[in-house]
Amino acid sequence: MIEEYIPFVSEETIEELFILSKKLNGVKVLHVNSTYKGGGVAEILHRMVPLMNALGVKTDWKVFKGDKKFFSFTKKLHNLLHLGYGEKIRSEEIVYYLKITYENFKEIDTENYDVVFIHDPQPMGLVIKKLPGQKWIWRCHIDTSSPDPNAWNFLENFLNAYDVCIFHMPEFVYERIEIPTYIISPSIDPLHPKNIELSQEEIFQTLTKFGIDPEKPFILQVSRFDRLKDPFGVLSAFRIVRKKYDCQLALVGSFAEDDPEGEEVYKELLNLTSDDKEVFVLNLPPDSYREVNAFQRGATVVVQKSLKEGFGLVVSEAMWKEKPVIGSNVGGIKRQIIHGITGYLINSVEGLAMRIKQLLANEYFRKEMGYYGKERVKHRFLIIRHLRDYCLIISRILNFKF
Repeated sequence: MIEEYIPFVSEETIEELFILSKKLNGVKVLHVNSTYKGGGVAEILHRMVPLMNALGVKTDWKVFKGDKKFFSFTKKLHNLLHLGYGEKIRSEEIVYYLKITYENFKEIDTENYDVVFIHDPQPMGLVIKKLPGQKWIWRCHIDTSSPDPNAWNFLENFLNAYDVCIFHMPEFVYERIEIPTYIISPSIDPLHPKNIELSQEEIFQTLTKFGIDPEKPFILQVSRFDRLKDPFGVLSAFRIVRKKYDCQLALVGSFAEDDPEGEEVYKELLNLTSDDKEVFVLNLPPDSYREVNAFQRGATVVVQKSLKEGFGLVVSEAMWKEKPVIGSNVGGIKRQIIHGITGYLINSVEGLAMRIKQLLANEYFRKEMGYYGKERVKHRFLIIRHLRDYCLIISRILNFKF
């Protein structure tokens, strides 16, 4: 299984990974997050867990269960940490968070593991179950650099019980964190159905099935239906571009189980675009990997106009498919895109519209950016590098020597 990645990362890289993992034979690792499908965390874990097992590191994945009321609170908490402002946390919400956490104590066995990865705030309270000798890692996938103070105070009730925490970027680390922090960028898997090569015929058939004209330029954004992804800004930019270019727009997404706002945003977009035959708002099942792959490969220009962003792996996905990407100058997007070389970084609707027009006008430039984009992903954002980083951090916190 691991050897299948040799064409992408070289034999030496795979050899090094096996040498590294030998020290971890017999170590038991658990990952816990809040959804089995929908969103980048679940997508990575679907690939990461089997790869860790293939290296001989006994690894399991369990999902923290909650209801709509619980996830409405954790979405609010997410926004308070991510944006730094919003509706205040109420005492009854904290009580309910703890209630659901205790209910999960019975469902999620953490006792038989040496290392436990907890992903994001939803399952964070499980650390109360931590046993002597265990190492617990909080894996934060959001930007907490300037959180709402009350939200951070709530988080700190659990955070200092962890041994270390991991962030995507140094800029995401809040200055008040007292435990050791590490930086590990997320990754894409070149062997995932979302990223494998597709025939031109399949690409055309997929676009046609959803009503998109494969012969006409189209702009694409793939993301959850979330206000922070700013699909409304993308729509505004598209309407500026269309005054000059005959083109199409596809806003492709799905609902995540732990994000109750998705359906609301989706319905708003449908209402705004109901009379526009050149705009496609597509809510796909979370496992529509080949379809998303086809959309990204068939797009003329890919955009990601997030207002705030944890990392935004859809940027790397599109770059892997040799597409020029225009993204907001925020979060992990600015770590992936090299402005003017693999795509463009923008700060406004007008800036997005200008860069889309520039790329629609220049096919050579689109191809050149696509080439450099794929090279950047190959060297920085593939899952084998991510796997190696996880092995290293497990070795570090268990005090294994090489």
